[in-house]
Amino acid sequence: MRGRALVPALAGLLFFSGVSAIVYQVLWLRVLSLTFGVTVYAASTVLAAFMAGLAAGSFLAGRVADRTPHPLRVFGAVEILIGLCAILSPWALAAVHAGYVAVFARVADSPIAAGTIQFILPFLVLIVPTALMGATLPLVMKSSLTRSGALGSRAALLYASNTAGAIAGALAAGFYFVPHVGLRKSFLLAASVNALVGLGAIALSFATVPAGSDAVAEASAAEEPSALVRGLVLATFAISGFASLGLEIVWFRVLAISLGPSSYAFTLMLATVLAGIALGSAIITPVMRRRADWLQVLVVLQSGAALIALRSLHGLRRAPRAPDWLESIWPASIAHLLPAVAASVSAILPTAIFFGLAFPVGLRLWAGDGNSPRAAARVGVFYSLNVVGGILGSVAAGFLLLPYLTSRGSLIALAALFLLSALALQAAIGRRRPIAAALAVAAAIVFVVRAGDVPGSARFTRFASGPLLWHEEGVQTTVTVSGGPGTGNRVMYIDSHHQANDSPNMVFVHARIGLLPAILHPQPRRALVVGLGGGATAGALSQYPGLRVDVVELSGGVVRGSEFFRHINFDVLHRGNVTARVDDARNFLLRMPGRYDVITADAIIPTNPGANNLYSAEYFHLVRHALAPGGIALHWNGADSPPEHRLILRAFMSAFPNTTLWADGKLMVGWTDPPALSRARIESLLDNPETRPMMALMNLQRFDHLARMFRANPAQARGIAGDGPPLTDDRPLIEYFVRLPPERPLDLGSVRGDISTILQP
Repeated sequence: MRGRALVPALAGLLFFSGVSAIVYQVLWLRVLSLTFGVTVYAASTVLAAFMAGLAAGSFLAGRVADRTPHPLRVFGAVEILIGLCAILSPWALAAVHAGYVAVFARVADSPIAAGTIQFILPFLVLIVPTALMGATLPLVMKSSLTRSGALGSRAALLYASNTAGAIAGALAAGFYFVPHVGLRKSFLLAASVNALVGLGAIALSFATVPAGSDAVAEASAAEEPSALVRGLVLATFAISGFASLGLEIVWFRVLAISLGPSSYAFTLMLATVLAGIALGSAIITPVMRRRADWLQVLVVLQSGAALIALRSLHGLRRAPRAPDWLESIWPASIAHLLPAVAASVSAILPTAIFFGLAFPVGLRLWAGDGNSPRAAARVGVFYSLNVVGGILGSVAAGFLLLPYLTSRGSLIALAALFLLSALALQAAIGRRRPIAAALAVAAAIVFVVRAGDVPGSARFTRFASGPLLWHEEGVQTTVTVSGGPGTGNRVMYIDSHHQANDSPNMVFVHARIGLLPAILHPQPRRALVVGLGGGATAGALSQYPGLRVDVVELSGGVVRGSEFFRHINFDVLHRGNVTARVDDARNFLLRMPGRYDVITADAIIPTNPGANNLYSAEYFHLVRHALAPGGIALHWNGADSPPEHRLILRAFMSAFPNTTLWADGKLMVGWTDPPALSRARIESLLDNPETRPMMALMNLQRFDHLARMFRANPAQARGIAGDGPPLTDDRPLIEYFVRLPPERPLDLGSVRGDISTILQP
């Protein structure tokens, strides 16, 4: 096969390689979050390990590719090995899970040791397959050159194709594979794609006829860049990797505030970034063969990226929306995602296109036209340094820039890195191009003027009541409190999503969530509350005499924001019987077997990203594992539709067969033993002056009031749950609610349980 026919074939192989690579990233991050938690620290560690493998593989493969006569066959073997590693991933990750639980108990008191374990274990799992994935691009680049050179145009085409595959993989994983196929089967499907790509590459290598007669040498500038300029180009793309990944973190945070949290929204944002990169690379592909001053072009592209990035959030001041005619042709379950598409395209796509335009140009300037015997090694160095920059940028944005500079300052600082790299390049060539140098200075002046107009994240928070009281962009989340004095006016938002308020009705609901399992337990001594919110749940539970209460909250910002709700949470964080910890709940429960008499959870919206981890059957088994003998757990079933309600109820009952339902049927109470309620004990709590105010928080003055709350005994609960699979970690259907089938409304109003069926004789 001649070079002109070879490159489209390689582009096709790289497309499907990109599909499987991004699917693996989604699957690995999701599975590892079940063990290491959904904290930003754990996620950043896993992402850094993933990208470190890509960088190492690219660097090493560049050297291997230059020494092998058949790089395409090596690429095929690498793809097959990636698939084999992926098939083994579930077992390897299960071993990591077991090892983490076994080792953590010995180092729980040392944050440094615990953090080291959280890095090393996923790194050991991911380093081999990700290094193999990083090796693919240099090998295919080398395979595409034969003897013809033309590195720039071919790099642009292949890079665009690989990125387009990543777009398809992100959308397939987010909209189909994870919810419909499940995590384990998705690993197998993606591995099958790798195997087919590998076999196709090996077959193609035998059909390839290297020939110089089909060569079309890449047109170059009048003179090759000097070593200094080439070094500046390499440094530019290390900085670009840092800035581009940092910008992605900022965009995702601000768009989550603007649009509200959703797993689909994050998938669409990622797909938009990749679409911009693919589109930019595709646009520049036909141009790369022409004679041009590519160094000056790179200066223009870097300057353009800086100015466009600086303006990326302005369109969100008015929430973007799709045209009415477009919304009308989609099903209602999908049409609500169109604002996320419109916002992502408005904020992200223009800057991402500049990323895609610049990468092939930089690679051409650094690696030459591809005729060098070390062309693949140069490709590997270029790609690996760009990825290393991305690692540092993602970590810096999450841990340093957003907490200390806020989203506004972070956006300005990251955009400025593109401009500074452009000015450095222009300075190196400026003496020969005075007009271009003057334009670069003008771009810098425009940047400084426009920087003052960048909106902050607080502008995108949708306040329901009153003025802004407090706003914090933390490492984990952005937390906002708004409202005025008194009761019933104050609201807490997490990433613009309503989290808590101080209305009497909300306080009453949370008091029941906190206190009900404690008053049902014969003698509770220690309790756990998952999630703090405004503190009403934990605050009510803390009123139980003699009860020690632990609170686990994912976000430190929520802990600080709860101080604005002291008037309804009994000043919970400053009570002597309450201990609050910032941690991932599943991670915490793994380490606390048989510890608690009562476990309850603040109201958690099940459709939020990561919420499935606190609604799955595996989570509820962890809760049961953490209960002492005779323990009781309560969990609010926050489903809005009958299919979701039943999925969650079946998941809860898989861990707690002795489940009773209370209030409106959404309070699921699980008993480790058969339910046995003492009427005499409840009446003693009602008669005791010390506990009577606590019972009044639930509007309980007589035993009959509690009896009216009782909705279903275990047999009735099983009938409501119906037959079917429970919600699981493997298929997080609640987060991916578009997959849920329509069904007639579930009416619990007619279900009235008889509390005498669970009373002690």
